[in-house]
Amino acid sequence: MSSLSPSAASDAGALTDGINPVRASIISARIDRLPSVATLWRLVALLSIGGFFELYDLFQTAYISPGLIRDGIFNTGNLGVFGFSDQAAFASATFLGLFLGASLLSPIADRFGRRAIFTVALIWYTIATVLMGIQSSALGIIGMRFLVGIGLGVELVTIDAYLSELVPKRMRSSAFAFAFFVQFLSVPAVALMSWWLVPQAPFGISGWRWVVLASAVFALFIWWLRSRLPESPRWLAQQGRFEEAEQIMDALEARCLRDHGKALDQPEPQAVSVEGVGRFADIWQPPYRRRAIMLIVFHVFQAIGFFGFGNWLPALLSGQGVSVTHSLMYAFIITLAYPLGPLLFVKFANRFENKWQIVGSALGSMIFGTLFAMQASALGLIICGVMITFCNAWLSFAYHSYQSELFPTNIRARAVGFCYSFSRLSTVFSSLIIGFFLDHFGTPGVLAFIVSSMLIVMITIGRFGPRTRNLALENIAHH
Repeated sequence: MSSLSPSAASDAGALTDGINPVRASIISARIDRLPSVATLWRLVALLSIGGFFELYDLFQTAYISPGLIRDGIFNTGNLGVFGFSDQAAFASATFLGLFLGASLLSPIADRFGRRAIFTVALIWYTIATVLMGIQSSALGIIGMRFLVGIGLGVELVTIDAYLSELVPKRMRSSAFAFAFFVQFLSVPAVALMSWWLVPQAPFGISGWRWVVLASAVFALFIWWLRSRLPESPRWLAQQGRFEEAEQIMDALEARCLRDHGKALDQPEPQAVSVEGVGRFADIWQPPYRRRAIMLIVFHVFQAIGFFGFGNWLPALLSGQGVSVTHSLMYAFIITLAYPLGPLLFVKFANRFENKWQIVGSALGSMIFGTLFAMQASALGLIICGVMITFCNAWLSFAYHSYQSELFPTNIRARAVGFCYSFSRLSTVFSSLIIGFFLDHFGTPGVLAFIVSSMLIVMITIGRFGPRTRNLALENIAHH
């Protein structure tokens, strides 16, 4: 049952007999008038919990590698299967898979829908993870890791596209903040699980296998939960499937009405274009070409700051004279800021432009990165490390929200996936550069590299990024 008033329903009925763009504009307006109630937050949670796995897997590399080395599966240095460290090959396979999944396979979410790709990507991830967990050779584990990365690459891009389309314009940034609070819980989770399991062999099975297989079991549970998710009404409208979109909106409005306890605001339709099937070439048409180039430059350099600090944190602490034991303890304390940052911004994120949140968080990373290099005390290192992590988490949810707003629905997953994939490619090469800087210039040299990268992030987004706050997705896309 629709929650439209009788007069509004009559007007809508008259309009839906018209041309497709009018019906699409009504779908968009009905989404943007929804209140911020429990029904929408439950849907956001169901979507975001899938992203938990990408970060769980990304941060898994450093924690399970000691177990793989102890089992004699991984070798260090030129004894590795490819002539270099198996741990490095494992990490490279992950990011190569993420790159290919995001750049080459994300367009299928524009072609076949958000909900269908959630299901396929999660099943893909689960099967590849189980296969990785039962391998006994370095080549087998690295090969399966590559397949895991492909599934995750498709998954996260689809989450961003769906989340931006599902929630009303006035809660988009807060929805992404909450989503990343859920996703960043994976960082301390994998640290704790690895600390507990990797040194052991429960039931005679190596601890690292339990860490890997646990995420596959959890993914199956999430797959079951996600069966309740509807398809994106905005995507259905762009496909001309208006009856399906309107049925989903009727059900969603009825649930929101029960939560809200009073009549919903009247929808205010604005002109919406029905673009049809998107193509890769559409990304390079004005105004999207400028936005795509901006995001590519941004992703190359933001990845240096985010992964450069996060993945190298224990080494950076050791470079400041902290013992290995203490560096791991300090690193765990610092990782707690990952979920805390987005959680603190849930109430405030919608009050500020996403572009300026990106600039502000990058500035914070620069300031505290510089201060980190000057610290000699444990307290100073922890405080600066926590603040860098806090700013990186803020940067992460702000740019995920921002990039999903900049393109129209028919090419959203394709464009976001292509631009986002450059952060994965950047990480492969920046890791080598950071290793070089750490060897030759120490922790201050690495942090100077990270700070310079964040300066480029600030200039790129601050100078070339369009405003998006409180604007309908369709208005952002075409201006």
